Amino acid sequence: MTDILICGACGKMGRVIADIISGRSDCQVVAGVDRLDGEAAFPIYHTIGEVREKPQVIIDFSHPSALDSLLDYALANGTAVVIGSTGYSKEQTEQIHKAAEQIPVFFTFNMSLGINLMAELAKKAVAVLGGQFDIEIVEKHHNQKIDAPSGTAIMLADAINGELEKPYDLVYDRHSVRAKRTSSEIGMHSIRGGTIVGEHEIIFAGRDEVITLKHEAHSKSVFAVGAVNAAIFLCGKPAGLYSMKDMLAD
Repeated sequence: MTDILICGACGKMGRVIADIISGRSDCQVVAGVDRLDGEAAFPIYHTIGEVREKPQVIIDFSHPSALDSLLDYALANGTAVVIGSTGYSKEQTEQIHKAAEQIPVFFTFNMSLGINLMAELAKKAVAVLGGQFDIEIVEKHHNQKIDAPSGTAIMLADAINGELEKPYDLVYDRHSVRAKRTSSEIGMHSIRGGTIVGEHEIIFAGRDEVITLKHEAHSKSVFAVGAVNAAIFLCGKPAGLYSMKDMLAD
């Protein structure tokens, strides 16, 4: 039985994660942390420093601003961490990598199995298509999402660049430059509206043909299931930085 602490327990993702865990027999929620009040079948604290329970793994879907206190707690208690929040700065990402030298950390921009398969397919496409096709990434999310482009879109771009001898430039604001598109760029486009859970599309546009890879998430449960599976996977692992690729290979 894996004892789990949920950071962001009263948020939409936190509630979905708690619901999924309640239906499993291999893990349980021992406590939650959220700056807002909420009702749950487990104790909820306003700060992680107040937590009295001893979780084995923390699942975090709170906010990048909570990273310092989250990592301080995890490092002080030797607790494994599954990080599902997005919108981290370069400096914060470096913090996460440094913490993984002392504790097990599961860090990915998207917990969906389908998205991670999409990233692998994109890498294969780039290896075959080379520099013959222009690449554009389009991501769509609900109107409450703050960061743009999404962490997943960046993850997909990074996966593509990892297959290229020379990484392409990421271009976010095409309208500000009146010039033809270069062959060594990846266009990044963000759409925000309604209650879209998450859609990501990679367009490979060549001469007289277009290849498209697309993933749609129809509910937040696909991310929650991945996060819970990651927590079970991470429990008992040595210090290190883990991703969906590690879990799928386990």
